This record gives sequence, C-alpha cells and structure tokens, in this order.
Amino acid sequence: MSQSRSPKAVSLEIFRHLFTALCEEMGATLKRASFSPNIKERRDYSCALFDSSGAAVSLGDHMPVHLGAMPMSVEAALAEIGKLAPGDVICLNDPFSGGTHLPDITLISAVHEERGELLGYVASRAHHSDVGGSTPGSMPLAREIFEEGIRIPPVHLYEAGQLNTSLWKLLLANVRTPVERAGDLDAQVAALRTGSKRLCEIAQRRGTEETLTAMEQLIEYADRLVEAGLNIVPDGCYQAEDWIEDDGFGSGPIPIRVSLNIEGSRLTVDFAGTSPQVPGGVNAVPAITSSATRYVVRCIVEALLGEPLPAGGGSMSAVELILPESSVVNADLPASVAAGNVETSQRITDVLLQAFGFALPDHIPAMSQGTMNNTSVGGIDPRNGEVFAYYETVGGGMGAGPTGPGLSGVHCHMSNSLNTPVEALEHAYPYRVTHYGIRRNSGGSGMYQGGDGLRRDLMLLVPARVTLLCERRTSGPPGTQGGKAGAPGENVLICDGVERHLPGKTSFTVQAGDIISIRSPGGGGWGSIPEESRHES
Repeated sequence: MSQSRSPKAVSLEIFRHLFTALCEEMGATLKRASFSPNIKERRDYSCALFDSSGAAVSLGDHMPVHLGAMPMSVEAALAEIGKLAPGDVICLNDPFSGGTHLPDITLISAVHEERGELLGYVASRAHHSDVGGSTPGSMPLAREIFEEGIRIPPVHLYEAGQLNTSLWKLLLANVRTPVERAGDLDAQVAALRTGSKRLCEIAQRRGTEETLTAMEQLIEYADRLVEAGLNIVPDGCYQAEDWIEDDGFGSGPIPIRVSLNIEGSRLTVDFAGTSPQVPGGVNAVPAITSSATRYVVRCIVEALLGEPLPAGGGSMSAVELILPESSVVNADLPASVAAGNVETSQRITDVLLQAFGFALPDHIPAMSQGTMNNTSVGGIDPRNGEVFAYYETVGGGMGAGPTGPGLSGVHCHMSNSLNTPVEALEHAYPYRVTHYGIRRNSGGSGMYQGGDGLRRDLMLLVPARVTLLCERRTSGPPGTQGGKAGAPGENVLICDGVERHLPGKTSFTVQAGDIISIRSPGGGGWGSIPEESRHES
C-alpha cells in the first residue's frame, strides 16, 4: 500500500496549480485582447508570476526564450524604479537593461492585497511586430542596436493607475503600426490586471501568509529537484561546440563553445572560447544565454527525474554561468542583438544539449531545426492605404530521440509558438499563400527519423521590404548516436517562375507578384539503422 502524501505537501501542490493557472489565464487574456496576428494567432507572448523579491514562482506554458529571461527584466525594473506602488506598470525592452531584443516589450506590475501588503509581481512579455528601426518588422540586418528600433529602459507606463500619456505618444510615434501596437500593449496591461486579481483572490481565500510561504517553498522545492537531477549526471567535464553560420556582414562561421563541469549537485557552465561579439545582430545578451541554459537544465532534470519541476523552475542556484566579456553570448552596447534572441538562443541550446550528450548519451535527442526562420515584411496595404508590418517564425523538423521519431513542422526548443493560419495571414496582410506543406524526407535518417521541415510560399500583392534571419542554411541539424543530419533549410525568391536562392540573412525589396519561399530544415535522426533494415531496403 502506497504511503499518502502529507497535508503540507498536498497544500503546496494545490498552490502550485493555482499559480500555474494564474499565468495561463493571463496568457489567455493577452491572446484574446491582442490586435496582431503575431500575438493572437502565433501566440508569441509569455506571462509569469514572481514573489516579493522578484524570484520566479510560476511561468505560463509559453515561450521558453521569454520565460527564462523575464526574471532579469523584473530585477532590472526593481533596480531602476525601486518600490512599485499600486497601479504602477513598468515598461521595458532595452536588451542592456533587462530586455532581450527590442520587439519583446515587457510590462510589470506589483500586486498588493487590500491592506497594502506586497504579494508579488506579475509580468507579461509580447513580441511586437514593429518597434521602429531601419526595416519593417524591426528585425533588420544591423551593425548596432540603434538601427533596430526604439529602446525603452525601465519606465512608468502607468503611475498610480494613470497612463503616462507622454511616453505613450512617444512610443506610438516611433513605430510603423501604432494602432496595432496600442492594442497589443493594452492587451498586455489587461493580462497584468487578470494576474493581479487572481493572486489577490488566492491570498484572500487561502491566507496571505500561507500564499507567501507557498511561493517561497515552491522555489526551494524546485531547487532541490534541480540538485537531485544534477546528482544523477556522471561527474566530469563535458565539452562541445557549434557554430552560427554567419552574421549577415561576412563574419562566420561564429563558434559557440561550452564546458560543463559536473560535481555532485553543482553545475558550472563555461562559455570560454566562444567568439567575440560580431558586427551583425546574432549577438546575445546575458539574459538570453541564461534563458537557454535554464531551459536545457530544466529539460535534463525533468527527463532524469521523470517528473516536472514547479512551473517557475526555481532559482537555479545550483548552476553557475561563466560568460566571456564582449562575446556573442554576453554582448556589450551598442551591439546589434535582434537575432541573438531568436537564432543564437537556439544554437546555445544545441551546444548545451551536445555537451550533455557526452554524459547522458541515451537521453539526449538529435538536433532540431536550430532556427526560427524569421521572416519580416512591410509595405503599404492598398486595401486601406496604411502601413503594414508582418513578422513570423516558421516551424521545422524536431530532432528524433531515443524513444521515437521527431515531429514535423513544429516550433522547437526556445520557440514554442504556432504557425500562423493561412486564413489569418491573408485576412490581415496583402498576401497569398501559394504553397504550404511538409518538406517530405527532409528529416535525417536513423533508427528513428528526424522530423520534416516546412515549405511556406508567400506571394506579395504589393511592393514590400523583406528581411530574413535564418540559420542551418549551409548544413543541416546533426543527428546523434549514428543518426544522419537533417536537410538544411533554403530561402528562395521566385520571380516570374524563376527561382533565386538567397542567403540565410538578407534584406531586399520585392515587387507585386514575387514569391518568398521559406523552406525550413529537417531534424536530425537518432541511432544507427539496424543492419537487417539496411538489407531489407
């Protein structure tokens, strides 16, 4: 007969689900209220709950690249602003002051119970389809951050419940799509209000002291699980390296190297030997590198223990991160960083998984597509005469693993978004989707096949400016344990039926009738094909 859990453990589990539901409801509010397809349809947003010290308690099941970096946003806001009063909403996007890249705007507010005691903080982050800069979509080929859009240090968007109208006007005057931006920011504020209301209800129903104690205990519990998981990893030093193909300005390949040092329940992650920062926007700020590291450690621990961590993931106090100064994993101002968030985060994830693969060969999957296939398009919509700005990431092949084949046409690792439906695209923008399907047999072969990539062709009905930021275009994602690499991706411009292959990172102008074809990589295969299967084929 199994022993029942103690009342204290049961109560903590109830709080765990209450806090998770709070974040999920914040996300549902943001999705419903938003204006842009990028948020409403593709769900490029994240919501989180923090305790009164700013430590993450619960993160919604949203975007890993956002969630692991959001604690630094709260930390930066508290360091800059200090105490937040009821009704205050802090806004920021500056990668060098708590942000990741400029399109990701984070809003933060404090939650106080009716007697004025601070319960914690709620935060919402969303990728805005345009925040100014040199090209529509604010994901340009740029040599410095000043070309990428408007930088927002931690500032009051609302103070004591009153909108900062001067800041509001300033923000909207610096973007190409002010109505859409206003709608999405309002949706983020609505998400904060939802989270604040729910946290107050939890404290009222369960007790303020019990609620605050549960937050602290969940963080401590997650930390104990991380230590228990790391204890299972064999002690030793495990090294790996991978490369960013190029930065769009001739730098490349750009190495990312890591050494994992495991000693009992302690992990040191050292990126010594990684490339210095480069002119193009593949530089990542520490928040991104920390986010990718948290994600990988969490995946490893949950796989080894066979149970999920509390949604906040804990403080990761067992993990020490060593980042070389002025490198592509620890960039300095005024580095361009737009692709660091979306592309370098994926490569950091890949190189960490490869390093763990030496310690845990039977647990680590082959590499997934390793890119977000970032596509930005902007111009004038003839239907209303207004500027449009479109941004999307495109799914691809997931790497196969020791338990089965990889999925096809999905967003992997640091991206957890959806593919925008054809109907939503054609309704919102002057496009026609002329081809949309799986790239059959693009996944790497092996005992288990890697997932296949996607092909999506967009016909522009008006002249437009296009920017592509993609990786895995010269070589596909590696397989593991004898599995083969997936097929590399392709970027193709089709004019009058003639195909012209494009580099992974490029910006160009198209005419009405031109087709942009994004063909995403397949995932790597896992394991050697058994001998008898080879003979049969």
